[in-house]
Amino acid sequence: MRKNVVVGVCGGISSYKTAELVRLLVKTGFSVKVIMTEAAVKFVTPLVFQTLSKNHVYIDMFNLYGENTQHIALADWADLCILAPLSANTLSKMAYGICDNLLTTVICALPKSIKVLSAPAMNENMWNNPIVKENIGKLKSKKKYLFLAPIKGELACGAYGEGRMAEAKDIFKHIESLFKK
Repeated sequence: MRKNVVVGVCGGISSYKTAELVRLLVKTGFSVKVIMTEAAVKFVTPLVFQTLSKNHVYIDMFNLYGENTQHIALADWADLCILAPLSANTLSKMAYGICDNLLTTVICALPKSIKVLSAPAMNENMWNNPIVKENIGKLKSKKKYLFLAPIKGELACGAYGEGRMAEAKDIFKHIESLFKK
């Protein structure tokens, strides 16, 4: 049975890695729909994800593409939601139920049984901020939200530290293991 994966792309330099993740998913038979935040389109164009996913890329909450309630249609379609990269901004919105864009609204509308796998990416100082840690803890306590911790390496700001998004192949392996369960 073909599995449906919603891939949410937040603004961040590591969003280029998400293109490889989408390619891997589609290549192995997953059906993928990509939702991009407005900040994400500053880093990677929607055309990249449209080409790789072979589906329309969703950005605007009010451009319905033939669906009455787009956020509900996308949420009901999904067997899994991946957030890669997950920004501190979207993480905080999720923790407090703020639904001010298509991605956060879809996340809020997902059925209880659908997991949300997040691959955060941010500067090390942001990653270690107590508020970010608190928000991650709040979401983890719900059991629906899973996190792949960022890895150490050179960050976009030039510093070396923890904050790089997990590699696409590692995220993909985690997705496969979730479906095997």
